[in-house]
Amino acid sequence: MAIIGKTSRARGAAAAADSGSAESGSRKPTSPANEATGRRKSAVARVSLVAGDGKVTVNQRTQEDYFPRPTARMIIAQPFEVTGTAGSYDLSVRVRGGGVSAQASAVRHAVSRALIAMQPDLRPALKKAGYLTRDAREVERKKYGHHKARKRPQFSKR
Repeated sequence: MAIIGKTSRARGAAAAADSGSAESGSRKPTSPANEATGRRKSAVARVSLVAGDGKVTVNQRTQEDYFPRPTARMIIAQPFEVTGTAGSYDLSVRVRGGGVSAQASAVRHAVSRALIAMQPDLRPALKKAGYLTRDAREVERKKYGHHKARKRPQFSKR
């Protein structure tokens, strides 16, 4: 009897997948050349670049709504400023994990990679600015017998 329940769930999932495919047809098709992934700490950003007027959407929200701090918005705009392509591409971002600053850096990394996929001649400028290097620094794990990763209990001589 449990097997019958599983197959009916599988059929239900297949039906849901079929109905979802009709909706996915309304999405704009994007080529792999204008999509890229960027990472920083535990944040992962997937970016889609389309020729446009510089509109930025982050997780289906405006850039100002998602990143209220001007510093984070400045970090996202850096690759465009370095390459002189500010205002010539619309940016659609899906970002998750990490904090606000790490997410902004992940978006910058992804935008830089996407710009190179579209225009390989921009690589030297982005490489010189350091936007193509994945920052490998991660949070160090806490060790047993320590308060934090490196902080130890107070030493008592006697």
